[in-house]
Amino acid sequence: MKFTASIQLLAAVAAARVNAAFTWQNVKIGGGGGFVPGIVFHPTAKGVAYARTDIGGLYRLNANDDSWTPVTDTIADHDNWHNWGIDAVALDPQNPNAVYAAVGMYTNDWDPKPGSIIRSSDKGATWQVADLPFKIGGNMPGRGMGERLAVDPANPKILYFGARSGNGLWKSTDGGASFSKVSSFGAVGTFIPDPNDVGGYNGDKQGLAFVTFDSTSGTTGGATKRIFVGTADNTTASVYVSEDAGSTWNPVGGQPGTYFPHKGVLQPQEKALYLTYSDGTGPYDGTKGAVYRYDIAASTWKDITPASGSDLYFGFGGLGVDMLKPGTIVVATLNSWWPDAQLFRSTDSGATWSKIWEWGNYPEMNLRYTIGASKAPWIKKGFIDTDTKDLGWMIEALAIDPLDSDHWLYATGLTVYGGHDLTKWGSSSKVTIESLADGIEEFAVQDLISPPGGSELLAAVGDDNGFTFKDAASLTTAPSTPWMDPIWSTSLSVDYAGASVKNIVRVGNTAGSQQVALSGDGGASWYVYSGANTNMNGGTIAYSANGDTLVWSTGTNGVQRSQYQASFSSVSSLPSGAAVASDKRNNTVFYGGSGSNFYVSTDTGSSFSRAGSLGSATAVRDIAAHPTVAGDVWVSTDAGIFHSTNYGSSFTQVSTALKNTYQIALGKGSENTWNVYAFGTGSAGARLYGSADSGASWTDLQGSQTFGAIDSCRVAGSGNAAGQVYVGTNGRGVFYASGTLRKRDLWA
Repeated sequence: MKFTASIQLLAAVAAARVNAAFTWQNVKIGGGGGFVPGIVFHPTAKGVAYARTDIGGLYRLNANDDSWTPVTDTIADHDNWHNWGIDAVALDPQNPNAVYAAVGMYTNDWDPKPGSIIRSSDKGATWQVADLPFKIGGNMPGRGMGERLAVDPANPKILYFGARSGNGLWKSTDGGASFSKVSSFGAVGTFIPDPNDVGGYNGDKQGLAFVTFDSTSGTTGGATKRIFVGTADNTTASVYVSEDAGSTWNPVGGQPGTYFPHKGVLQPQEKALYLTYSDGTGPYDGTKGAVYRYDIAASTWKDITPASGSDLYFGFGGLGVDMLKPGTIVVATLNSWWPDAQLFRSTDSGATWSKIWEWGNYPEMNLRYTIGASKAPWIKKGFIDTDTKDLGWMIEALAIDPLDSDHWLYATGLTVYGGHDLTKWGSSSKVTIESLADGIEEFAVQDLISPPGGSELLAAVGDDNGFTFKDAASLTTAPSTPWMDPIWSTSLSVDYAGASVKNIVRVGNTAGSQQVALSGDGGASWYVYSGANTNMNGGTIAYSANGDTLVWSTGTNGVQRSQYQASFSSVSSLPSGAAVASDKRNNTVFYGGSGSNFYVSTDTGSSFSRAGSLGSATAVRDIAAHPTVAGDVWVSTDAGIFHSTNYGSSFTQVSTALKNTYQIALGKGSENTWNVYAFGTGSAGARLYGSADSGASWTDLQGSQTFGAIDSCRVAGSGNAAGQVYVGTNGRGVFYASGTLRKRDLWA
C-alpha cells in the first residue's frame, strides 16, 4: 500500500513539474517592418501567393483578408537560424500545395553553415530539406534579384536553382530531394560589389539572378525545352538560353550588355520575356537602368525603358506582368531616393507609359493614387506623413495576380503595398494603395522592457525605431505611431526608472544627431535628452531608480554618465563596451559587467569598483536587477547564471543545469513571486527557459516555437501579467506567451 501511494505521489509530483503549455503568438506591430525581396503568385490557383523576407522567413497569403501567415517558424532554431533567410521561392504550376524555397542567410563567415532547398507539399505546414554543398545568401547583396529557383511547368520533378559565390546552375530531377550541378552551364555571375572586401559582406560573387521557363516552347523528354537564366554580369552577356531542356546553353543573341538583369518574367500569350535592369545588383543602389522586351518568336530585343535623360537617375527592379491582359506591365524604380519611388504602367507592351505621379507646379506632385495604412497606422503616422518617399524604396518585389488584373502587390524596405483596383490606373479615378502586410512581422528587435505598474511593453527595433504597448489589450492591435519626436532609424536600448516607471529612456544608433530620448508618460511621447551630443550613439543605457541619472555604455565613446540632463562625461572605471544596469530600487546603485568581472557603483554611476566573483565565467552577457528588491541582481554569463542578494558583493551560481546563457530577465510570477527567464543551453538544448524557484530548476518554454539564434534574442518578463514572457527576435518580431511555472519540490 505504501509502495502504491509512493508511486501515485511521484506521478503527482512529476505532473506538477510540467508547466502549463506556453502557446506563442506575435505581438502585433504589423505592417511588415523589413525588406520583402520577392512575391510569387501561383499561376492557376486563385489566392495562392508567398512573400519571402531576407531575415524573417517565408509567408503565405491569406487571400480572404489580405493577411499573411508565417510558414517557416518551425525550421529556424538556434542551430539553424539561417533558415529565416529566403533567397528564392518557387511554386509548382501543376500543384498549388507545393512550395519550394532556397534558405540560408549569408555566404561569408557570418553564417557557418551551407544552405538548403526546402520543399513542402502542404503549403508550408511541414517541410523537407535538401542540403546543398554551398552557402545561400538570403540577406546578401543582390537578394532582390530573382526568382533564382524555378519548377519546370511541364515536369514538377525538375527544378533549377541559380547559386551564388561562383557555384553556377544546379538541377533536381527528383522533385527537389537532391540537386546536382549543371556542368553544361558555365556562367557563374562574376560581379562582386567590392572586390577589396575579401571575406566580407560585399566581397562575394553575386551569382545567378533568375531562372525562367518558357512554357510556350513545348517539351523534349518530358521537360520544357526553352529555359532562360540571368546572371549578375554587366558586360557582353547576362541572359542565357537553352533550347534543349538544359542540355546546352548559349547567350541570347543581341542582348544589352550594360546593366545587371534583376527580373525576367514571361508573358506566354505575347511570347515575350520582359526584363528590368539596373547598374547595381541592389537592393540599396541603382542610378541607371533599363527595361527591355525580348520577342522570343522573332529573337529581337526592344528597349522599352520608360524614362530617359535627366529623368533616368535610378535603376529598375520590380516587374509585374499581367497574364490576363497581354501587353500590360508595371515596373518600379529600384531606388529613387528623392522625392519618391516611381511606378510606370504600360498597356501596349512598353510602347508608351504612364507614371503613378508627375510633377505639377514644383514642388507640387500630381498623384494618380491614394495611399494609406489602416492595417498598420504607425506607417502613415511615422513614415508616409513624415517622409517624401510615400511609395517606398528598395522595390524589387512587384507582382500582378495572374488571375485578377486588379490585384497587385509590391514590397519595399518597410512594408508590402498593394491593392485591388489596379486597372483604374489611366482612368479619372486614382489607384488605391494600402499597406497589405498584416501578419508579416519582420522586425529585428534590439531591446524589450515591461515596467511593473507601467506600460506593458516597450520594444526597441531596428529600422523602425520602436513601439509602446500601454496594456495587455494593445498587444493584438498594431500601434498608431512608432516612437517619434525624435524618430530614428534604429533604437538599440530602452530602460525605465524602477521607482518612477513612467520615466523611460531610449538610445538610437544614428551618427550625427542626439541619440538619447526621454519619456515621462511611459513611452507615449518623447523628447530629446538635452545632455546628449551628436558624437555618441549606439550601445546600451541604464536609468537610475528615481529617474535622474543615466549610465550609457555607448557604441562609440566608452561608458558615459549624465545626471539631471547635464552633458555626458566619461566613466573611466568601467571598461568600454561593458554591460550596464541600474538597481531598480536604490537610486545610488548601478551595475556593470565586462569579461570575467562584475562592477558596482554606489555613487550614482560616477565610479565603479570590482565586486563579487563570478566563478569560472569569462564573459558577462547580461545583467538583470530585481524589479522590486534592492540589491537583488542576476548576471548571465558564458558559465551560466549567478545571483546576488547583497548588491553584488557576493554571488551564488544557480543550477548548473542551464549553461552558456545569454539574455536574462525577471517577470511577475504567481502569488507575489518573480519568475526568472533566460536563454541558454539546458536539458532541451539551446532555448528559452523559465524558473519559478530562483533558478533551482528550469523549464523549456519554447515548445515547437523557434526564435532563431538565441544569442541575438531579447527577453522580458511581464511586470504586470503573471507568467507572461516576451521574446524579441532578429527578424520575426516580438513573441509572447503565458503559463504557470511550477516550483521544484524540495525533497525531489
